[in-house]
Amino acid sequence: MLRTLPRALRSLGPRAPARGWASRDAAPGAEIQVSALRGDRDAGIVEILMNRPKARNALGKVFVSELSDALDELRLDRSVRVLVFKSGVQGVFCAGADLKERAQMSEAEVAAFVHRLRALMNQIAAFPAPTIAAIDGFALGGGLELALACDLRVAASSAIVGLIETTRGLLPGAGGTQRLPRCVGVSLAKELIFTGRRIGGEEAKGIGLVNYAVPQNQEGTAAYQRSLELAREIVPQAPIAVRMGKVAIDKGMEVDIASGMAIEGMCYAQNIPTRDRLEGMAAFREKRPPRFVGE
Repeated sequence: MLRTLPRALRSLGPRAPARGWASRDAAPGAEIQVSALRGDRDAGIVEILMNRPKARNALGKVFVSELSDALDELRLDRSVRVLVFKSGVQGVFCAGADLKERAQMSEAEVAAFVHRLRALMNQIAAFPAPTIAAIDGFALGGGLELALACDLRVAASSAIVGLIETTRGLLPGAGGTQRLPRCVGVSLAKELIFTGRRIGGEEAKGIGLVNYAVPQNQEGTAAYQRSLELAREIVPQAPIAVRMGKVAIDKGMEVDIASGMAIEGMCYAQNIPTRDRLEGMAAFREKRPPRFVGE
């Protein structure tokens, strides 16, 4: 049984300080670019653009460092209601590990880098607001592991995804062996990992690997556009309740159901003193849309 308050609950209470983060110009040549969308429908949506075209967004040292730094900066900002991961490279979400860079590493350096890569995926999974991966192209190896660390995944029907590490003499090392079976079931995850099979967006939707598979458009941004639609459905909802719901699900899935119910109760208790809960009830009584402020 659960006896202590989960760490995520201690850090995500309704009175967590806001950072006041806003978009800023990325440094020239930055592989990770962050921008906050504007407008009535899009306020609260923040995008992480992965932009390493020469290496097809491969997970190299600079890429990993910049992404980790961006997540650290964003995680305490209450104005972030949804975080969308997208690619600036046509036809590619993320091609996985940078094997050329890794070939120059010693065994000790490889072990240290994979540990850092695993920590990055855990950062994404633990991000307090909902996260969406917009998969408009290849998501292979570590690229699929990155998408699996997100809460929701949208793929173009033409996208190709797979944990292909066994075809390279490796095994998934950044969470794939753990998150894929939790997503599609143990037996199917074993089949996909053992074979290193690549599957298309429609098949990924059929097995529950992605939430939506959409026909690709001429611009190559169909998954991104559908991800924005999904984000716009989340943004108007009470942000503290959404964040607490994420904690309850994520932490509850790691324990027995009795402990999970205790976690749900803790999350619910965190939400009771919020202004948004009172606003939701008032809006219902007054037959008007609620105006949630995240307090």
